Amino acid sequence: MSTEVAGPKLGAAVGRRLVAPERRRRRRVQLVWALLVLNVMTFFPGAPHIIPIPGSVGKLIAQSSLVVALMVVLTVNRPARIRPSVYMFLAGLLAAEALVASIRAEFLFGALFRTSRLFLFVLVLWLLTPWWTRRDLLLVRTHLLVLWSIVGSVVVGLLVAPGLALTDDRLGGVLWPIPPTQVGHYAAVAIGLTAVLWMAGLLRRSVALVSVLVTTPVLLLTHTRTALIAMLAGVVIAGLSLFTARTRVRRAFAIGVVVFSVGALTLSSVVTTWLARGQDSAELGALTGRKMVWDAILEQPRSTFETFFGFGLSNKSFNGLPIDSNWLGTYYDVGLLGAAITIVLVLFVLIAAWFQPQGPRRALALFLVAYCVVASFTESGLSEASPYLLELTLAASLVYSWTPREGAR
Repeated sequence: MSTEVAGPKLGAAVGRRLVAPERRRRRRVQLVWALLVLNVMTFFPGAPHIIPIPGSVGKLIAQSSLVVALMVVLTVNRPARIRPSVYMFLAGLLAAEALVASIRAEFLFGALFRTSRLFLFVLVLWLLTPWWTRRDLLLVRTHLLVLWSIVGSVVVGLLVAPGLALTDDRLGGVLWPIPPTQVGHYAAVAIGLTAVLWMAGLLRRSVALVSVLVTTPVLLLTHTRTALIAMLAGVVIAGLSLFTARTRVRRAFAIGVVVFSVGALTLSSVVTTWLARGQDSAELGALTGRKMVWDAILEQPRSTFETFFGFGLSNKSFNGLPIDSNWLGTYYDVGLLGAAITIVLVLFVLIAAWFQPQGPRRALALFLVAYCVVASFTESGLSEASPYLLELTLAASLVYSWTPREGAR
């Protein structure tokens, strides 16, 4: 009898010893991803915030998180191994091109610092490639949890200091200073990932409902049109990829068409007012001043070297004004060559996702790349360490299929 009892107990003990290290590795991978998100959450000392964090301290926290992420990923990826990846090779090539451009930059120190950060960012992402093919979608779920945390902090700030959070009638983060456009981005991606995971049957209805009910008002209060349009486009494309396989998707599309039709008839004036954001036709035609900056960039005198390699990585501003266009910002920073590499990055993920088998990974990848493409016209970031490059990399991780030989890491 003692042998019969000891057998199951011994097996359970061995199972616990095997599960515990895997759980610790998984948590460290999640910590690395969260640190990457913190790194791209630029600290804006001029933005309203209620916690008295000095600007230098806030920037140090954001920038040092990338170094911490590298140290943590090296503890979990031992010995260091990487997955061969066309996408990561292109990202490394973009960083190398940025280094060439930055050598001749007017503000050499700033350009080299941003280039070094991009190299380190790409290195950490490359060291995470062994976890790209996990069947539990660890990186996607981690990203969604981090986004929920960010949106939750914005909601807490709104409850604590509503007047400060709604400066200029646009919701921003006040616990950690987050501009309304970034808050809108985080909320939109959270809504999209939640919707796609629910449509794919990977998220419970109750969790999805709570997520949407909390994040949607946050997105609307930011008055961020780009994020809203990009999110809707991404969800529609991802939903269409699941349309024939999921009954709930077909039902959701039918309900969506009805809601859209009713809303267009009854709430058209409210929607128009929200989209106009208090701007007149002249301001809308000039894209809120963006067109003036874009024309100035195109008219900027440049040598042959600057045409192909750019002026070096900048803070995505021109004469003190934000560029607010990924493609013109990329052209200004890293020239035609850098823009070409960025286009190939996006096309690689899009084409690879398109030819993936129908399922959650394909739908999630299509949502993320569609969101990045739509947002890229009035937002910048695909050519630097940013939330957009991070999410494009997340999409790239989904186009690599799991194989039985690899197992769960």
